[in-house]
Amino acid sequence: MASSSSPEEEQYVAEVTDNYETTCWGCGLHILLPSCASVFKCGWCGAITNEKKPKREDKCVRWRLLRDRCFLSIVITFMLFVIFGGVWALYPIIFSGSLLCGVFHSITIAILSIATISFFSLAAFRCAGTPPNILWGSYPTVGKGDLENYTFCRYCSKPKSPRAHHCRSCGKCILDMDHHCPFIGNCVGAANHRNFIFFLISAVSSTLYVSIMAAYASSHIWPPLKYSFGRLNGVSQKYLAWKVLSELVAAFLGSLLLLSSRGLILVYLFISSVSLQIGLIVLLWQQISYIYQGKTYLSNLNSAADNEEEKKDCQNLVRFFGFQYPATRFLPTFNVTRKKHVK
Repeated sequence: MASSSSPEEEQYVAEVTDNYETTCWGCGLHILLPSCASVFKCGWCGAITNEKKPKREDKCVRWRLLRDRCFLSIVITFMLFVIFGGVWALYPIIFSGSLLCGVFHSITIAILSIATISFFSLAAFRCAGTPPNILWGSYPTVGKGDLENYTFCRYCSKPKSPRAHHCRSCGKCILDMDHHCPFIGNCVGAANHRNFIFFLISAVSSTLYVSIMAAYASSHIWPPLKYSFGRLNGVSQKYLAWKVLSELVAAFLGSLLLLSSRGLILVYLFISSVSLQIGLIVLLWQQISYIYQGKTYLSNLNSAADNEEEKKDCQNLVRFFGFQYPATRFLPTFNVTRKKHVK
């Protein structure tokens, strides 16, 4: 006797046969999923699994590391050249006036040099911020919600928090990663982002000081300009401005050939500091604007793709620079206990 089945039962059987069983990488529990679900979230630990992403191996880490070391060596050499070359070129000029003026500029140079090199070293040689090691892989050790919104890094083969991003140049995951800067040979992340901003501020201040002092010193040792405006007689009004400009440029280039080695170094310091200053100001302004929005460079790209809007507030700047605590919090405290006299 053939048994008849209802359409609802046939649909239920079809749904069951289409499901498949898989394992959560976070807690190791078995999960029953539809066949079309390649990305799923575990209901116990909260880990997100993407089965379409294969395991990846980055074979260019050594070449990127070598590139970063080359850039880092160039930046360090340039900073040392600006410091020592600038001191050598400016020394006889700043001390030609009063002794007080020379001492003031010497102290200023020392402060700017120490601040720039110190913050550069902290940003370049300090770890950008790696995620802490957490337990994962088995049900007894992973509690409910311990891996909420965690994903599995296919490069590191370990859990990656929502705040982390894998840097292929450094070969590891970085917390609150902003970007990888080849000029410091390191990522800018949660542990060194503040030092990177302070380095930009000190570098902008240093390049501004160098450009002003180089222009001031060059004006004292520049050879006199030799003009020949007599050749402008008979020139029509249409070409007069062009002829005057060409004569000024020719006089400037002619005096440039008469400069000493000290003067040539001052010219190089002025041009390099002004050009570098423009790039640093643009980068610093971009970084401050992201901090004001409560974002990083990478999170700004993700939010732009997802059309998300973050809260813009000055409190983001206060939290970033650590000004939310009073100054007395960082001072030593002395607990004075009164002696009790028992009558």
